[in-house]
Amino acid sequence: MKNIDSKGHVRGESIYLDDIPVITGTLYGVVFDSPKAHGKIKNIDYSKAQNLPGVERIITYKDVPSENQIGGIFPDEPLFAEDEVHFCGQPIALILAESESIARKARKLIEIEIEELPVIVDPREAREKDQLIFPPRTFNLGDTSATWNDCEYIFEGVADSNGQEHLYIETQGAYAVPMENGHIRLSSSTQGPTAVQKTAAKVLGIPMHKIEVDVVRLGGGFGGKEDQATPWGVMAALGAQIAKNPVKVALHRMDDMRMTGKRHPYKSDYKIGLSKELKIIAYEATFHQNAGAAADLSPAIMERTLFHATNSYFVPNVNVTAYSCKTNLPPNTAFRGFGGPQGMYVIEAAIAHAANELNISPHKIQEKNLFKNGDEFSFGQVVDQAQAESSWSAVKDKFALEALEKEVKTFNQENKHFKKGLSLMPICFGISFTNTPMNHARALVHIYQDGSVGISTGAVEMGQGVNTKMVQVAADIFKINTDKIKLETTNTTRVANTSPTAASATADLNGKALENDCNPLLKRLKETASKHLDTVTSAINIREGIVYDNDEKTDLNWEKLIEMAFLERVCLTENGHYATPLIHFDKTIEKGHPFAYHVYGTAISIVTVDCIRGTYEFDAIKIVHDFGKSMNTAIDNGQVEGALVQGIGWMTMEELLYNDDGKLLSNALSTYKIPDIYSAPKSIEIEALTTEGHELAIKKSKAVGEPPLMYGIGAYFAIQNAVKAFNPNYKLKFDAPFTPEKVLMGLYER
Repeated sequence: MKNIDSKGHVRGESIYLDDIPVITGTLYGVVFDSPKAHGKIKNIDYSKAQNLPGVERIITYKDVPSENQIGGIFPDEPLFAEDEVHFCGQPIALILAESESIARKARKLIEIEIEELPVIVDPREAREKDQLIFPPRTFNLGDTSATWNDCEYIFEGVADSNGQEHLYIETQGAYAVPMENGHIRLSSSTQGPTAVQKTAAKVLGIPMHKIEVDVVRLGGGFGGKEDQATPWGVMAALGAQIAKNPVKVALHRMDDMRMTGKRHPYKSDYKIGLSKELKIIAYEATFHQNAGAAADLSPAIMERTLFHATNSYFVPNVNVTAYSCKTNLPPNTAFRGFGGPQGMYVIEAAIAHAANELNISPHKIQEKNLFKNGDEFSFGQVVDQAQAESSWSAVKDKFALEALEKEVKTFNQENKHFKKGLSLMPICFGISFTNTPMNHARALVHIYQDGSVGISTGAVEMGQGVNTKMVQVAADIFKINTDKIKLETTNTTRVANTSPTAASATADLNGKALENDCNPLLKRLKETASKHLDTVTSAINIREGIVYDNDEKTDLNWEKLIEMAFLERVCLTENGHYATPLIHFDKTIEKGHPFAYHVYGTAISIVTVDCIRGTYEFDAIKIVHDFGKSMNTAIDNGQVEGALVQGIGWMTMEELLYNDDGKLLSNALSTYKIPDIYSAPKSIEIEALTTEGHELAIKKSKAVGEPPLMYGIGAYFAIQNAVKAFNPNYKLKFDAPFTPEKVLMGLYER
């Protein structure tokens, strides 16, 4: 099935926030934010801005009718700063004006006096000063302290990974329209409609049912709109409540980059111990997460780092600890992979370090330690349906790994100023929200009198193709053409209490809820048909919109059946609920079964480095991926390609820079570089691993949004291997991203 949104996209007909027609009287909101990273507000003069013609009013914390608080996990983040500011870009006020240009002009007229306080931007410094978002957490398996003496080889080091800007094409925004009786209809570019609804209700001091959040689709999210779409939605709703006019807030790109959090930078330490046979028998790591100035989703992201700290490898003795460190940066937030990539990168660095010291290829260590069924994760879940070894073997066989290695070796022998590097990157990524109560969903299905079908779910379309998969689920159960099915917008009035579209679990949760809608409806329709045809219900089947009795075509088609059911007063509406079974986790002992299943895969990365310039090109990425039984190979392959390139960008060129004063330096597309067509791999080959899929995946089609991003980690080590081939004196460093500047320095390191 083709992506149902494609035609609208290429014609420019798809509706995003900026395509919603604005109502006469709409006011435009622009945020006045802190120019300093930390300090006490001594004085703010709004008079010049307030007196500018066209400015309606300026809203501050003093105008908040209830709680000036938007913190989701912890109440530690005000909507508007009160007496202190804690990061550059922290919202202080919302300017409402007749046009966005007037509001922007007014912002320049505001005068603020701030008494500066010490600024922390480094998470290690924050830990030393006991500036933590919440207490550290540790996962344990076995006993590392008693095992080091049994290790033949022990290596220790440091591995740092930088943050990453989401750079969704559509910036943060919302449009609030006041309705009668104090109700507000809020269109929001959010992955979490319920989070926006709940927080807006709390800030405005009204019940949740008075806030209707509606989402047609997003122009990208990548996690950046899971929690951080909330403040802009709340500001728009607050403005509408106070001004009694519609209010639109849509951030300028540079405002968005300055004010919003990114992927968490991490500074980490590792210690790895191996046997003579290269089995990893002990592993310790300490992760320093740069959370920024407030919790946001950092606690959950840090937890997933611990969950994925050993990647695809079984290690019998593990001790991993993570600190969420409070700094004076914008609160960092969810990003595709949600802490998993930061954990995986560190153990891959430890393996590369060990292999370099032992003068062997890293994949000799990788291959010897892959998960098998019955192995145990450090958090207590037992490995089931492991595909680590099978994906590894498949990538070696399908892509002739030995021949590729010989090609790289020959090329390097024959070329002086260009060198190739090759790496392997296995992945193992758990699917579920690690906060167990979030693993549930609902769906609403109406069958109309003419046989057309309307479906509503909690899933938000943001380019990942979930709309298409939802339509597929309904069409497959009813056995009707997809043109009879309309997918409604994601709306908190139709489908309430939704979990955010995140954690790669959206298709599973909402698709299963949709199945729980469609199956009872189909059962009732079959019962109606069986009465009409004077046969047993079990004999009835529907195929391509035609009713069959014991495989014989009848005179009943879908439309006639629906008309008959309606006239017989059969219920043609269903509201289904789904909660993932089996999963649980006890944080008091850090043990449990938090994931419904795991996704596996292995990638080969091949890079060519220009040893004069320090630049590089990715010749090929060759992947064997565990899709389960993919329900839409075109969409799923697209997700693998997109995630892979985004991961490569994080590891190679996307350099996020703040100065010591907490000011963002990489604040525009001239100073922050993402992969374009010239820096994407020349070739991406994707082979599906042949498996039976998993019962807890929708139609046994495994989640695909986040896992492939981790293939991009292999880019770092492929480049490093090319640098080593040119410069034998190069000493391994693990400081991602591996930018051309760092490559050039490494090539000529003495």
